[in-house]
Amino acid sequence: MIPKRSTYLTCVTLSLSVAAICVCVTPWAATGDIYRYVDEDDIVHFTDAPTDKRFKVFMRDLKKDKELRTKLRYASSVDPAVFEQLIKTCSEKYGVSSCLVKAVIHAESGYNPNAVSSKGASGLMQLMPDTAKSLKVADRFNPRDNVEGGVKYLRFLLDTFRGDVSLAVAAYNAGLNKVAKYGGIPPYNETRTYVNRVLSYMKSYQESGT
Repeated sequence: MIPKRSTYLTCVTLSLSVAAICVCVTPWAATGDIYRYVDEDDIVHFTDAPTDKRFKVFMRDLKKDKELRTKLRYASSVDPAVFEQLIKTCSEKYGVSSCLVKAVIHAESGYNPNAVSSKGASGLMQLMPDTAKSLKVADRFNPRDNVEGGVKYLRFLLDTFRGDVSLAVAAYNAGLNKVAKYGGIPPYNETRTYVNRVLSYMKSYQESGT
C-alpha cells in the first residue's frame, strides 16, 4: 500500500504537470479560468468548470479578464453625470484625482448609491460601518456623505503609501493592515483583480477626459 502522503504528492505532481503542459503548449488558447481547491485529504484539484463552491480561481483567462476590466458598465437606471459635481468638489477638496474617485465608485458600486455588499459595505464608495464611523460619515447611503468620506479615506491611503495609487487601492479593498503585512498588494485574487479593474477604469476616464 502506498502511504497517504506519497499518494498526495503523486496527485499534486500529476495535476501540476498537466496544468503546466496546458499552459506551456497553448498559452493563448485558454477559453476560461482555471479553478483549484484542496480537499480534506490534502489533494489538489484543478478544473475549468467548477461544480463545487470550494473551487477558487487559480489562473484567470487573461483575455476575458481584460475585457471585464476595460468595459465601463454602470448599475441599471443610474446616470453617473448626477454625481459629477459632487465628485469634482470632493476631489478638489482633498487633492485626489477625480478619475481615481470615479474609478473606485465604478468598481465598488457601479454608481448605485443604495448598493450593499455581502460584507456590509454600503453606498457609492462602499464604506464599511467602522470605516464610516472613523470618518464621521453620518449616512452611508447619502451620496454627499459617502463620497466625502470615501475620498477623504483615499487621501489618507495615498499619503500613507506616498502617492502609490496601486497600494492605496489595494488597501481600500483589503485593508491597510493586509498591505502592510505583505509589503505590497496582498496575494488575494479578489484584491489583485480589484486593483487592476480600478486602474483600468481610471485610465479609461483619463483618456476620455471625463
